Amino acid sequence: MTGKQLRRWDTDSNGRKFDGGINDIVVTANGSAYATVFGPYADPPTPTSVIGKILYLAPGSQKWVEVANDLNYANGIGVSPDQKTLYVSETVGNCILKFTINNDGSLSQRSNFALLNLLVPNKVESWWLGPDSMKIDSKGNIYVAQWFGGKILKISPEGKLLHFFEIGAGDGTTNVAFGKNEDELYVTVVKDPKDVQAKGSVVKIKNVK
Repeated sequence: MTGKQLRRWDTDSNGRKFDGGINDIVVTANGSAYATVFGPYADPPTPTSVIGKILYLAPGSQKWVEVANDLNYANGIGVSPDQKTLYVSETVGNCILKFTINNDGSLSQRSNFALLNLLVPNKVESWWLGPDSMKIDSKGNIYVAQWFGGKILKISPEGKLLHFFEIGAGDGTTNVAFGKNEDELYVTVVKDPKDVQAKGSVVKIKNVK
């Protein structure tokens, strides 16, 4: 909390570097953590490699262990309130996957949870149109930012679209956080996703419950 670095990891448990870069992380109720490895982002970016991974850090462990791979640019990640389900964004796939969390922290029963283009019309046609980071509320609803889509989608635990929030400040929505009692949403957004300087802002909007 003072800004001091407590620990640094550059490789996983097998000594492999995090090729593609760590993108997002979530800490579970028991103190474990899951993180996503994204993928190469060249200029101009063409996502030809499928190297996304999910890493797991057990409580008290000093090593990140790979628990899933072959993800099409793994991005946002979240855990359900009952700690039994892990959700992960596949940005290039424009979908959200879900996994069952086993007692040892490993993952099983990988499945498609939500295909965003079936929930809302595509705003643009782009490799990178897809889910970015996400947050999960106390009822288990998933709020996911759609990069290049300019919106936040609110999705039920059953995969049903409950609401979508249009973000007028830009198309490059990247993440969302809750205000007090989950009554408000704070959204980070890049005005133009193609802007190399990624100029953006934070906006506050009312939640729809």
